[in-house]
Amino acid sequence: MEKTLEKKQLIKKSEDFSKWYVDVILKSGLADYAPVKGCQVFRPYGFAIWENIQRVLDEKIKKAGVKNAYFPLFIPEKFLKKEKEHVKGFSPELAVVTIGGGKKLKEKLVVRPTSETVIYEMYKKWIKSWRDLPLLINQWCNVVRWEKRSRLFLRTTEFLWQEAHTVHETHEEAIEEVMRALKMYVDFYRDFLAIDGIFGKKSESEKFPGAEKTYTYEMLMPDGKALQGCTSHDLGQNFAKPFGIRFVGRDGKEKIPWQTCWGFSTRSIGALIMVHGDDSGLIIPPKIAPIQIIIIPIFQGKPSDRILEKKVKTLKSILKDFKVKVDFRQEYSVGWKFNEWELKGVPLRIEIGQKEVKENKATLVRRDNGEKYSVPLVALVSETKKTLDSIQKNLLEKSSKYLKENTREVFDYKEFQDIMKRNRGFLKVFWCEDPKCEEKIKAETKATNRVLPLNALKEKGKCIYCGKKATHRWIFAQAY
Repeated sequence: MEKTLEKKQLIKKSEDFSKWYVDVILKSGLADYAPVKGCQVFRPYGFAIWENIQRVLDEKIKKAGVKNAYFPLFIPEKFLKKEKEHVKGFSPELAVVTIGGGKKLKEKLVVRPTSETVIYEMYKKWIKSWRDLPLLINQWCNVVRWEKRSRLFLRTTEFLWQEAHTVHETHEEAIEEVMRALKMYVDFYRDFLAIDGIFGKKSESEKFPGAEKTYTYEMLMPDGKALQGCTSHDLGQNFAKPFGIRFVGRDGKEKIPWQTCWGFSTRSIGALIMVHGDDSGLIIPPKIAPIQIIIIPIFQGKPSDRILEKKVKTLKSILKDFKVKVDFRQEYSVGWKFNEWELKGVPLRIEIGQKEVKENKATLVRRDNGEKYSVPLVALVSETKKTLDSIQKNLLEKSSKYLKENTREVFDYKEFQDIMKRNRGFLKVFWCEDPKCEEKIKAETKATNRVLPLNALKEKGKCIYCGKKATHRWIFAQAY
């Protein structure tokens, strides 16, 4: 007997964005709250998305000549103190181990908030000559940063990421690597996650502790807040000097190398949820979806169902080049299953019943716009590919449209304040680059300096706050 279970009701995205976000995560089976405050459990469906992200990025990383390794979770506290800006930036977020094996430790150990210090201690041993450079290493791991206010995927005490650390003979080579990594991330967000954004340089106060320069990709969420999608850092020689990393150059003289680091985390899944989801749940871009196609047979409890079941299995084999799942469950109604897979954001649904079998067709339903149409089985593979490509393209176009419509040029501070009180968004404004103005804007509007677009032209203008001379328009926004 069929179970006509109620649809897993979600609050409307437009009514309460914050509650909608949590509802979608919990009810779609992406993740759940862990017993430890501030932590989350990745459920299989959510972890499958991360595995797909890992697979794509890992291939790109290795193609660039970067090799994977793994470094310890625990870092001697003294290592963090070697670079003063680094320890200052991370001190409030550190988790520190003082007891091990039932005894008080002689030296405190920090649970890694990031791995620069422990990795560079090893680089000091491994790098001796210019022949050892460039040294390009990445690791996929977890990190811990003690969060006061956690939010699933976006800000948790423990999260997953990749962090790459590279060492170069010249500063020019290091900068080239920083830009290559940034472009890799930007292309990934646009090509795979279908999220448009603005990439460029962080301000001095917003850059990574210890870096010369930090570059990032900033995305605009549906509630008008910004989300930082990744970072790529030019570390200069700021870590090499205190860690004693030296090499004998081509001229036989001792030299100090130049370093970079760059990272991408599970925060990206939070962006995917917020940008593409709707009142029915998730919408996952086909290129990153754990399940691209859900086939739902419409059984009628008749002997002909056996023919239908056989036909469905044939369909699955025809679509072998896609990620396909068949929902054969008969204890749930067809309508309930439709709702279930919509909630999970599967890009394409294929319905097949006695009518479709008789006409030798299949009914396709797009998750992104609800469009429904019949396709002859002989054209199913080509039409499926065309549809998935169209969904991927449509999601990026919608993201680009929203970004464009909600990025405004503002010249008056009163208007700046009014926008931040109402619908928020990206505000492109002249700023004199004085940290004091930056601090006051943040205190008065909760908006922070997000990024200077990489293609920003040098212009003549007046600071939005103090009126002093300014040469660039920076992007400000309230942020997660």
